[in-house]
Amino acid sequence: MMKKLFVTIILLVTVKVSAQEVDLPQYINHMADNPFLISPAYAGIGAGFQLRLNGISQWVGVKDAPNTQSLNLEARLAERFGGGITLFNDSNGETTQKGVRLTMASHLILSDLYDSFFSLGLSYSFIQLGIDTSNNNTPQIGLPNRVLNSSNFDISMLYRFGRFAISGNVVNLLDKKIDNFKTGEPEVLRRYSAYTNYNFRINRNTEFEPSAFVEYFEASNRSRTDLNVKLRKRIRDGYIWGGVSYTFLNDQFFTPNAVAPLFGIKKNKFYASYGFSITTNEIIGFNNGTHMITLGFDYDRRPSLARCTQKMIMF
Repeated sequence: MMKKLFVTIILLVTVKVSAQEVDLPQYINHMADNPFLISPAYAGIGAGFQLRLNGISQWVGVKDAPNTQSLNLEARLAERFGGGITLFNDSNGETTQKGVRLTMASHLILSDLYDSFFSLGLSYSFIQLGIDTSNNNTPQIGLPNRVLNSSNFDISMLYRFGRFAISGNVVNLLDKKIDNFKTGEPEVLRRYSAYTNYNFRINRNTEFEPSAFVEYFEASNRSRTDLNVKLRKRIRDGYIWGGVSYTFLNDQFFTPNAVAPLFGIKKNKFYASYGFSITTNEIIGFNNGTHMITLGFDYDRRPSLARCTQKMIMF
């Protein structure tokens, strides 16, 4: 009985949150060699184009828990420009989100001598939010199903100095008027994030990369941090990697919300990775964690003549 009551509360909360927070789902894809999903300014850095298909299942074992699928493609379009497109589908309890994000990025050389580069990325998102009220068990009855369309913009800045990189991102620049069950007042959807990493070359076949991702939600004044480490090892025609991500809320400093081991392989043009997030908060007894699978294809073209779109790391 208590388990059913707990699951019902979780689902009611996620319906309300999703109805208010129209957003592109975020998760630890930066660990799966795919920082473009966090920072649009990464679009076009590299020798060709990168295709990634991602599947996320959260709180496995809980009915109607969040599930997300996304397909993204990013590529260098010219010597100093890149672009990308992301298609996604997200279900969370009684809500669904479907949408597309289009990205353009420009890259500049600050110093050829010291490999210092600056990038600016801009994204446009169109999202359709659906709310199924057929299973509504609140005091309000006869609520119609809702379909809400929304557009917004994201902006990202990226600075790279040799093997160091840091990006700042603002998601949902515009306030949107969102219809929900209680109010039609404008909702603040902006969130801010920073992502930084440093690549250590241990030897000609091995790299070690610590990184951190911090995210702040303006509407709730809440924030969270991911601390990550990753090790890459060269193999014939590719590389393998393994890592771990440690997530906590910043008002509960170093009290883990989740710990996620991840690993992957790149062989020729094909890429695959898997991650398993172990939830450590109160819902640990009601779910079997979160699973993330990524499949990809990389196509290498002629390297750019502009160093600002060349990768400064081994892999």
